Formats: sequence, structure tokens, C-alpha cells
Amino acid sequence: MSAKFDIVIYGATGYTGQLVAEYLAAHYVGDGAPTWAMAGRSRDKLESVRDVIGAPADTPLIVADAADPASLRAMVDQAKLVVTTVGPYQLYGSDLLAACVASGTDYMDLCGEPIWLKRMIDRHEAAAKASGARIMFSCGFDSIPFELGAFFVQEEARRVFGTPASRVKGRVRDLSWKFSGGTSASARVTFEAVAQDLSLVSILKNPFAFTPGFEGPRQPRGNKPVFEEDLQSWSAPFAMAILNTRNVHRSNMLMGFPYGRDFIYDEMVLTGAGDEGQANAKLVMAANSEKTGPEALKPGEGPSKEERENGYYDLLYIAIAPDGRQVRAAVKGDLDPGYASTAKMISECAMCLLRDTPDVPAGLWTPGAAMQHKLIRRLVDHAELKFAVES
Repeated sequence: MSAKFDIVIYGATGYTGQLVAEYLAAHYVGDGAPTWAMAGRSRDKLESVRDVIGAPADTPLIVADAADPASLRAMVDQAKLVVTTVGPYQLYGSDLLAACVASGTDYMDLCGEPIWLKRMIDRHEAAAKASGARIMFSCGFDSIPFELGAFFVQEEARRVFGTPASRVKGRVRDLSWKFSGGTSASARVTFEAVAQDLSLVSILKNPFAFTPGFEGPRQPRGNKPVFEEDLQSWSAPFAMAILNTRNVHRSNMLMGFPYGRDFIYDEMVLTGAGDEGQANAKLVMAANSEKTGPEALKPGEGPSKEERENGYYDLLYIAIAPDGRQVRAAVKGDLDPGYASTAKMISECAMCLLRDTPDVPAGLWTPGAAMQHKLIRRLVDHAELKFAVES
């Protein structure tokens, strides 16, 4: 049976899902546009969101609920690709992913939950390859700019050094965002799971948790402020590094180790030089713990339209040759990373898979490893990301 819809957005009544639906409604209309539907638990809410975002009145609506696996299977059977924004995924994602794997339906999410991801990779890798499903995790700010930043700077390293660099640093130079309610909830659920089962700590500590059968060299811990001589700046732990670094190592493995098997990669936040830089680094550490505390946003809450449009991020990538030479590259976005930019990224990931890279084989992928240069091109052309080599 051929799928009725190219894309089904599951969670379209949630904060981020609504932004994804709004983006597709605004940017993909007319001849040649993908066929798409909005899905969620409540038809009334779906109708309301459809009207609020200005989608056509005949936009198809599908009622599906994470608590009702039969409704998920019925939704999946109508789709070429399911885009899900319904998290925390460890609470609401497992049955949907299993349904996509079983039916050979492509799947994309915004998952930032390392323990769940590790379990899904172990559980579904072989079955997805058998069924024809292309499964892509972490298709938003976690971890696309980081995964592709490493890929992009390695391309430059290959050009300048004649070989990829075995050491890459990912550094957040500047960032304006509100940590999303969904991200906070995902982190809280992860911490709660670990508190109940301490054996899960080993997953969170292992930088190669997403590369079954492969363990690379020791990686920097990235858990306290340090002064970096080559950057003349203090750096502090980055809240998303626990996910992004693992996705970058998985990406390297999935592409056949183009960065080498001795590849070392970490992510930190640059906070400046001198005493002020050191003080800023300590403030960043304190802010990281607040993001998942009682004052954090709730799922479904997020910044205003103005805050989304005024957000930005500036990520620096440094590839270091054995003789100390460096090449540098930047990835920048001029929208709030957690919502506005993330909604565009996952939408363009979906379009890239459908339009630009239909030959990606079945299996569990990182989006950068699967779509590489074509995804960079699409993000630059449509999602307001900038990739640039720096002198």
C-alpha cells in the first residue's frame, strides 16, 4: 500500500509541533508541495491550530495518542515519513518508533535523551534495516549544527592538511535562547530514570554509547571550567554536550570513520579571558543546573514570537593537526535555536530526505551522516543557517 501522505507531523498541537506545521504551511504550498497531515490527541485542538497557523481548511487531521498503540499504527500506515515532536520520548516515543520500524515508515524526532536513544539503537537497528525504515534522531538544535559543524570543519581539514583531524573542538561562542520546556522535561525524566536505576549512569558517562561494538580513545570530560591556551579563553561545560558528542561519534561510525578511529571531540562554552572569563564560566555551570530545576519551563511552554525571532547562536569548530596547525569554521543561526531554528531544521531534514536523498538506505541514522552536504545546502538555502570557514 502506498502512503497517503509524504509527511505526518505528530504533536502538531504542541508548542514545537505547531511551529513545524506553520513552517510547512507557509513554505511548501502549490504545485510540487509535499502532501502532509497534522496529528495529535484532540481533533478540536488540531482544528484550532490549523486555523491559527493559516493552514488550508482542508489540511488533513489525524487523531492519534501515544497511549493508544493502535491509533499510532493507523497513523504510521498513512505516512511515508512521521515527524514527531512529542516528548519526552522515553515516556511517549517508544511505541511510535516501534510502529514505524515495523511498517517500514521513515521517522524523525528531536530527541535529546541519551538513555532512550541508546536503548532504541540496540533494540531496532537490525529490524529497521530489514523493514526499510529510515530512522533519524536528534533533528533539531540537538544535534544538527554540531554534527554538521564537525563534518564541515573536517572537510576543510582534509583540504588544508591533506587528511582529517583526529582532534576537533566544538565551542559555543555565543547563544541567545530559552531552554525549552520539552528539553527541561527530557532532562528531568532522564535524571529520574538514573535515580531509579544507577546502572544507567554508565550510559551517560560513555562517549561511545551510540557506537555499538566500537570504543574510541579517552575523551575530554568537559565537566568543569578550564582555560584554553590556544583560544585564550575560559570555557565552561555545555548542557547539550552529553548528547551532541555521542551523536558526532555515531555519525563518524555510520560514515565509515572518515574522521579516523582515534577521533577526539568535545564541546564547551567560551566565556572569555581573565578573571571575568573564569567568573562567567562558573555562572554557566550554575545556570546549567537551573535549566532542569523547579523554575524551568513546562512542556508546551516557550518563548514569545519576538523572543524566537531575536534569538541566535554562533558555534566555532577547531580542527587541530598533529603538528598543531588549526583550521576553523563557524556555524551560525539567527533565530532562537531551541524553537524557531529547530522547527526549520527538522522540516528541512524531512524535505531533504524526501526530495534530495531518497536513496539513503534503511537503518538508524544521524541526519548529518545520512544527508551530509545536501543537508547543509538545504539548511543554508531555507533555514537561515550559515556555514563558513574562518581564517
